[in-house]
Amino acid sequence: MFKVRVDTGGTFTDCWGKPDGDAAPRLVKVLSSGRLRIAVKQWFSPQELQIQLPENWVTSDGFFNDYQVETDKESTVVISYDDKTHRLLLADSVSKTKSIDLHANEEAPVLGARLLTGTSLECPFPELDFRLATTRGTNALLERKGGKVALFVTEGFADLLTIRDQRRPDLFALQHARPSPLFEQVIEVPGRLDAEGREIAPIDFSQAFEAALEKARQSGITLGAVALLHSYRNKAHENAVAKRLIEAGFEILSCSSELAPLIKIVPRAETAVVNSYLHPVMQSFLDHIRYRIGDDRKLLTMTSAGGLEPIGSYCPKDSLLSGPAGGVSGAAAIAGELECERILTFDMGGTSTDVARYERGFQYRFEQNVGDARLLSPALKIETVAAGGGSICAWEQGRLKVGPESAGADPGPACYGRGGPLTVTDVNLLLGRIDPDNFGIPLSEENLSASKKAAMALQHEAGLPEANLSEEFLRGLLDIAVEQMADAIRTISIRDGADPSDYALLAFGGAGPLHACDIAERLNVRRILIPAEAGLLSAYGLDQASIERFAEQQVNLTVTSEKLPDIFNSTDDEALSALERAGFSGEVNRRIVELRLAGQDATLTVEVSAPEALESEFGRVYQNTFGYDAPSDRPIEVVSYRAIAGTGRSNSRKIEPTHLRRKSSPSAPLGHGTFVDRSGLQTGSTVHGPSVIQDPFSTLFLKSGWTAQVAFNGSLDLHYRSTDPKKQSQRPAEIVHELFRHRFDNLVEEMGTILQRAAVSTNVKERADFSCALLDSEGQLISSAPHIPVHLGALGMCVRKVREVIKMRPGDTIVTNHPAIGGSHLPDVTLVTPVFAGQNEALIGYVANRAHHAEIGGIAPGSMPPSATCLAEEGVLISPTHLIDEGSSCFDKVSEILTKAPYPTRHLKDNLADLNAQLASNRRGETLLQQIADGCGIDLLKSEMLHLKQQSFDALGEHLSKTGFEKCSAIETLDDGTPIEVRILNDKGKLTVDLSGTGATLSGNLNATPAIVQSAVLYALRLWMQSKVPLNEGMLRSAEIILPECFLNPTFFDDPIKSPAVVGGNVESSQRLVDTLIKALEIQACSQGTMNNFLFGDENFGYYETICGGSGAGEGYNGTAGIHTHMTNTAITDPEILEQRYPVRLHRFSIRNGSGGDGKWSGGDGIIREVEFLKPLQVSLIAQHRQITPFGGSGGSHGRCGQQFLNDKPIDGTAAFAVAPGDRLRIETPGGGGWGSLEG
Repeated sequence: MFKVRVDTGGTFTDCWGKPDGDAAPRLVKVLSSGRLRIAVKQWFSPQELQIQLPENWVTSDGFFNDYQVETDKESTVVISYDDKTHRLLLADSVSKTKSIDLHANEEAPVLGARLLTGTSLECPFPELDFRLATTRGTNALLERKGGKVALFVTEGFADLLTIRDQRRPDLFALQHARPSPLFEQVIEVPGRLDAEGREIAPIDFSQAFEAALEKARQSGITLGAVALLHSYRNKAHENAVAKRLIEAGFEILSCSSELAPLIKIVPRAETAVVNSYLHPVMQSFLDHIRYRIGDDRKLLTMTSAGGLEPIGSYCPKDSLLSGPAGGVSGAAAIAGELECERILTFDMGGTSTDVARYERGFQYRFEQNVGDARLLSPALKIETVAAGGGSICAWEQGRLKVGPESAGADPGPACYGRGGPLTVTDVNLLLGRIDPDNFGIPLSEENLSASKKAAMALQHEAGLPEANLSEEFLRGLLDIAVEQMADAIRTISIRDGADPSDYALLAFGGAGPLHACDIAERLNVRRILIPAEAGLLSAYGLDQASIERFAEQQVNLTVTSEKLPDIFNSTDDEALSALERAGFSGEVNRRIVELRLAGQDATLTVEVSAPEALESEFGRVYQNTFGYDAPSDRPIEVVSYRAIAGTGRSNSRKIEPTHLRRKSSPSAPLGHGTFVDRSGLQTGSTVHGPSVIQDPFSTLFLKSGWTAQVAFNGSLDLHYRSTDPKKQSQRPAEIVHELFRHRFDNLVEEMGTILQRAAVSTNVKERADFSCALLDSEGQLISSAPHIPVHLGALGMCVRKVREVIKMRPGDTIVTNHPAIGGSHLPDVTLVTPVFAGQNEALIGYVANRAHHAEIGGIAPGSMPPSATCLAEEGVLISPTHLIDEGSSCFDKVSEILTKAPYPTRHLKDNLADLNAQLASNRRGETLLQQIADGCGIDLLKSEMLHLKQQSFDALGEHLSKTGFEKCSAIETLDDGTPIEVRILNDKGKLTVDLSGTGATLSGNLNATPAIVQSAVLYALRLWMQSKVPLNEGMLRSAEIILPECFLNPTFFDDPIKSPAVVGGNVESSQRLVDTLIKALEIQACSQGTMNNFLFGDENFGYYETICGGSGAGEGYNGTAGIHTHMTNTAITDPEILEQRYPVRLHRFSIRNGSGGDGKWSGGDGIIREVEFLKPLQVSLIAQHRQITPFGGSGGSHGRCGQQFLNDKPIDGTAAFAVAPGDRLRIETPGGGGWGSLEG
């Protein structure tokens, strides 16, 4: 039997084949279009020509008979083919061209199989063992080329997949364009289950339902996706709907409870929609292959989880990462052969790079994003980085950048000769890392000249007027690309608690080996593995994969429950039965359990062989993840259990030893080192860098200091041997600036990753209500991760205020939430850590983070009481205090502060757990900044920090000059009539933001702080400029904020009882201030201008959410419905999680149609959220734009005010009240203003 393994990507299809016996594997790469692009060697006549074929294609006389021949303008058919002379005879005359396309209207996997087996169109295939991975479904999803789907969802949730988690993807964008939905029509289904799966209301195929169903049928929709609330607990309602749809003539149905029987309705519904949407595309593709190949039993497909599936039971949603999964499968096999237990896989292609971690077994994830969709489906944990060989090198807004845009296959890199831009591929070619004679496509001197011309143009654009192309400039561009990829790999590892330096890097793909040494050095990795099949590893990985079946069960029981063994056993049996039904036998080889502490949402994943080991394994993983022991007084809950049953992995490797061949460096413009033909290396051969080692499908650049040795399996085993100190090359300043910008940005992003991973509270873990920042030695903001805007501009002021009251020393970390110390409101707790470096322990900067604690005391659960009149009533006030004092813990002291206040915290353990997470985040930032300083020197570090601030300063000045801005003003009022007045004046490049005239200190809680004002001004300026300038305090060097005493700058006293309440200032006044600034600057119409703060709880728990609304329209774009805007961007809890964790029932979460303002460009609509309470609770609301409408712009109409109803009776937007079981609260959020007159 002939083995055929095919991975069909977006551009190329990789094919690996092996005949019976001990024959060596065959390798073929073809275009995924199913066309063969072949060079013409000679034309004998317009009907007869000689072609040039790759040596690895298996052909014979007549092989190309009946193939279609196409030139640029003509087409005909091959009459005959002579394999010895490679002559084609054509049916008709065609124009003579340098190349032709041959195709037989077959899918690329079939074409690849023909070239592997030598099977012509007129001959049957030999008996095949065929395995397939494909991105066909992924491409159809990204390109929106699926089928017409109707989504059937619980009544009240028609807009669920539009709103999703309410977050906007870009903090500083004005236009928030959502992708169009994958479904054509959404149909609400009356009927309801509760959180336990019990029926509250039966399914009702009402007249309205049947009318909608008929409309779908009349529209030609035959694909259905069914997703009903809590169907993961009880499939009865989804089954009833499915039965009705089959009766109505639907051909394909995807029920969420069958595809993903796990909690979270939003990704479960998206999974069902995607599965149906892709069905026609995948079915057509697979049917074609099945027809050509023949025997279904020998045709297996790869899943995203790295297992194999018979073609008859393949789900489209399982195909989306099948190609990358094949690569990881192959990498694992290579690592196993070389007894390497820990690897980071690095698969770099033309447009993107896939990265994964393997440690004695595959790492899985069960929820992932693919394109715009979020799916619940098992998959290998593979991360994609938007950087590849085709990444474009460009000068944009005063800085060099590499990617994420790609040149694609057409026009491709500049060296393709089709007018394409300078790319990473061109840079490698110009540096001599790629042999022009072994490039895959012929490269003439004209092609090389195109690369050089593009590089020279960029060099001059960046302000480097050298007459010759600078090698350091080119190396710098590669440094930027490498920096981005290495940062991504490090962040992925850190998120899982792994250190990249503990792993070997296994590089593959067309460009992976080319950059492997650079990536490894950046990650401090000292071993690299390059497989013999590096260019086609995903296809080879298919041969190593096993047939697998997943079974999963939502559990929600404690680890001591007597029911667990039965649940585990039944789930194991389900996985084994599924394997047997597919015709295979095997065993359960992985048991994956999600665990959490009772009362928390954050879960940890463990692997065990039996339930008895759960508690001890949880303790081990908890300690490794958070750095301290799990609390012993909280029960441990089993959230879900997954069993993986599979067959064994195969191994069909045969290595043919050969001899060593070398050739000299080609005449590339900047070529260095030796070029080595990999096919000539034998086991044990050693190559020292610098060298370029080539095979037909990939290129390895072996840097100086690295040594490569050929292992017994043909892999190259690279080790870093150099002990000499690294030479600091003189990169151009523009390159250095960009590298440091990436390093600073990566530092704060890693801080955020650590904080979110280590936190236990929903607010931080799920809602991501936190921010991280890097500051210079003066406490000026340098870089901040794109988290919560209201935090970002405030952290610099906070650090400077802390410096004034505490002299910080090495080993210190200070904690505070004081509004007068650069704080906002009391739940927002800030940690500040000074960073020292060098022998003299010089202060080089600060790292800081701010996180919203769900509970910090006060007169109401959730610490956001609407009725508070002083600071003490809002919770515990923490003046700047040591959390760590020169390395010694002060947690006991902080615990005393939290518990001894007039209104102490209700959940001390959660506070301490999140403080530990915040501390871990700062420590990571401290370490990274010290590493940067050690690598470059303190002087250069400080110089680059200064440069970043100067960039922001210059950017604002350029914007003022470019726009000719002189002055503007605006007044907005809070719902109680309190004015916010702003006047902005440009005086010779000095911007003044004057808030004189703003209302006096308030008796309620809408007072804000100077830190909040600075955040709002910084954010509004960034919106106004609409450029990708670094968000730092350099921008404010040319701006003065005049802020007299008012409700945005109240006086605080030592006694919190005498100090004004501020809890609403951070969330509401900040939004209204931004509204006013946007109005003055005429940036766009008003967005909803509120966070719609909604809290409920009792003495045992508290829940807090902010609710989205409509965004404002602007010139050339409509506002967006149901999205968070401006000073917040927190996620909203999934409806099923909300109901499972809290005593409420969500009856409606939908768009409030018609609430956005009219205009030439319409404002976005708000939403409607209706909640029923199931037990007595205390409820708090804090919201604005209930009396004052969100303004329109340039003649556009105002958006509608928000409103709220308790049991259908209107109530105030700021209110605190008790509710009884059965009470319902309906919140209707404001719409955004319109822009432009309808008459204009």
